[in-house]
Amino acid sequence: MISLPVLKTFDTAPELAQVLAKKIAAQLQESVDKKGSASLVLSGGSTPLKLFAALSTQAIDWQEVFVTLADERWVSPEHADSNERLVREHLLVNRAASAKFRGLKNIHSTPEQGVQMTTEVLSNLPRPFDVVILGMGNDGHTASLFPCSEQLTQGLETEAMCLAVHPTTAPHGRLSLSLSALLNSRQIYLHLQGEAKQQVLEQALSSDDVMAMPIRAVLKQRNTPVDVYWSKNS
Repeated sequence: MISLPVLKTFDTAPELAQVLAKKIAAQLQESVDKKGSASLVLSGGSTPLKLFAALSTQAIDWQEVFVTLADERWVSPEHADSNERLVREHLLVNRAASAKFRGLKNIHSTPEQGVQMTTEVLSNLPRPFDVVILGMGNDGHTASLFPCSEQLTQGLETEAMCLAVHPTTAPHGRLSLSLSALLNSRQIYLHLQGEAKQQVLEQALSSDDVMAMPIRAVLKQRNTPVDVYWSKNS
């Protein structure tokens, strides 16, 4: 049994997005004020798009904020399945257009070949990351740490920044930040939407078997604060 992290619930996704965007923006600006820069790690998919839009209008020193992704499908940044495309279209606009984005996809043809270059690209981001926003699949995966992938043990145990992943239940090879990289952060937000995800969260909290549901590796640790933001409706 995993003890419940901080859980904040909302009726609608837009309401959640406005509240969480303000909190993230304040944390990023605080880091800029203290250290001169800040770092933000995002997840892709449809759930965070309203949050991206709300974040893009926050009045902070975006030119001092580094932005990257928790994982990326190994497709071109113009591809329909690209997380980078979503970030560029929904976050890196309005006030956030001046943020320093560092994508995970590069010129190499496979994620295995691209790991070293991506690691070098991410090496100049402020660490620990200031804010990491994670999602969760119905199978309990987070980032691209899938229970079905042969690379799961590596992703959970490696001290490397990132790794290539090939899930058997989802399309495309991927590059994912490792668990150790994700946890090397000041704050993690788990962003969920819909009653189905609430049930998955309850299942995740009912056991500590991280191989069955990798999100448990994030939820059960106590070094990095994890706040769960969940909205009932979209």
